[in-house]
Amino acid sequence: MKNDNFQSKTCADQLKALSEPIRLRIVDILRHGEMTVGDIAELLETELVTVSHHLKILRHAGLIEVERDGRFMVYRLRNDLLQQAAQNSKQFLNLGCCRIEVPETNTGSK
Repeated sequence: MKNDNFQSKTCADQLKALSEPIRLRIVDILRHGEMTVGDIAELLETELVTVSHHLKILRHAGLIEVERDGRFMVYRLRNDLLQQAAQNSKQFLNLGCCRIEVPETNTGSK
């Protein structure tokens, strides 16, 4: 397909990566700043190996970035992924092909 304005493959890969509830929760956690796999696993109350698996999928889809900090790997959302709507204070994930509105954070939880 010559004129693929949606960048169909990339868009489908990103949407597929976000189709798993635990990966959506990881993206939500990383909205608040970068973290190690251990930090994320602790917040999710999930095994380290499970979180590592899901981080790998999110990274392969281009949604998150990783950087070494000493002996730790630090994960963060891709720089341009989380954006603020101009007309209100709502945040959204900008996948390029579409936007996903991010629910507001509950006041009782982080």
